[in-house]
Amino acid sequence: TYDRCGCCLFRIGKNNNESITGLCNWDGIIFFIEYCGSFGLSIAGRKSNTAWFCSINNTNAHYIRFLCNIHHSTGSCRGGEIILFELLNLNDIKNISDAFGASERMPLLFVGHGSPMNAIVDNRFSRSWKELGSTLPTPQAILSISAHWLTRGTRVLAMQQPKTIHDFGGFPEELFAQQYPAPGAPEFAKATQRLSTKQHIVLDDEWGFDHGTWSILMQMFPKAHIPVYQLSIDYGKPMSYHYELAQEIRSLREIGVMVIGSGNIVHNLRAINFRDDAKPYDWAIEFDSKIREWIENGDHASVIEFQKLGAVAQLAHPSYDHFLPLMYVLGFQHAQETPSFFNDDFDMSSVSMRSMIYHI
Repeated sequence: TYDRCGCCLFRIGKNNNESITGLCNWDGIIFFIEYCGSFGLSIAGRKSNTAWFCSINNTNAHYIRFLCNIHHSTGSCRGGEIILFELLNLNDIKNISDAFGASERMPLLFVGHGSPMNAIVDNRFSRSWKELGSTLPTPQAILSISAHWLTRGTRVLAMQQPKTIHDFGGFPEELFAQQYPAPGAPEFAKATQRLSTKQHIVLDDEWGFDHGTWSILMQMFPKAHIPVYQLSIDYGKPMSYHYELAQEIRSLREIGVMVIGSGNIVHNLRAINFRDDAKPYDWAIEFDSKIREWIENGDHASVIEFQKLGAVAQLAHPSYDHFLPLMYVLGFQHAQETPSFFNDDFDMSSVSMRSMIYHI
C-alpha cells in the first residue's frame, strides 16, 4: 500500500493474470476497484466500506465482495488489513443484484415508540409518525432494530411473510386484533448477514414483527407494501458491540434499506405516572437532555458509556433494552449527517418519546 494524498492504492494477485486493484481513503472507503482475470474485467466506483461488483463469465454472473480496513495503530492505510475477499455465484442470493443497484442513501431513524397503543390511537406522537411517513422516500426494504427482540447471539429475520407478534398484555382487544401484513425481505437479510465479517449473524425463520416494529410502521406506512425485516439485539454484549456491528453493515443504506431503531431514550416503566397532567421527572429530563447534547455534538463515545452518569442512568434505564437500538442508529450514521429531532416530549413522566432522523 502507498499513502499518497490521503489515499491508499492496493493490489492483490498471485500472478499477472488475475488480480484486484483499488483505491481507498484513510477510512477504508473504496473509491475505485477493478478485478482482472479469468472472469474478464470489472470496475466499480461506489463509495462504501464494502465494494460490490459483478464479473461476467459467459452466462454466469458472479459478484466479488472486498473489504479493506485501516491500520489501527498507525491510523493510516499503510499495513491495512484485508478483511474479506470472496467470489460467489449470484444464484446463491437471488435478486440481490437488483438491490445493489444505484440508490440514494436512505434516511436513518431512531423512533421512541412508547406504548403499543400509539399504533391505533390518534395523538401527537402517532400524528408525527404519520406525517413523517408521507415525506419519506420509498425504500426497497426497511430494517428495524427493535428493543423487543432480545436474543443470545445476533439474528436477522429472513422470512418471506413474517407474522405480527402481540408481545404485550393488559391492552384492549382492538390492539390484539391488529395485523401488519408487510412482506419480509429474506434477500436483504442474507445481504446483512454477509456484510458482517467480524460477527456471526444467524438467519431466523421463527420471529416476526414485534410491536416495536409494527406499532410505528402502521402509522408511517399503513399500506404495509414495503418489505420489512428485523435484526435482533444480543443483550449479553457490551454497548460497543452493537455500535460496531452497525458500522459493519452500514452500507445497507446505500442499497435502498431504510434503517429504524425503535426504543426510547428514557424508559422506566416502574416510575410511570398515568395522570393526565403528569410532568416528566427531573432525572428523566436530565438524562434525555444529556443524550441529546452528546448526539448533537457527535460524541458517540459518551453515549456508549452512558452508564457513567450513575444514578441518573440507572433511573432512566433500570434495564437498558430500550436504549440499545440507539447504539445501532449511531453506528449507521455517516460523518457528514446531522440529526433532526421530533417528538421531543415525554409520555407518562418516565418515557422519553424523543426521536430523530439522519439525512445529508
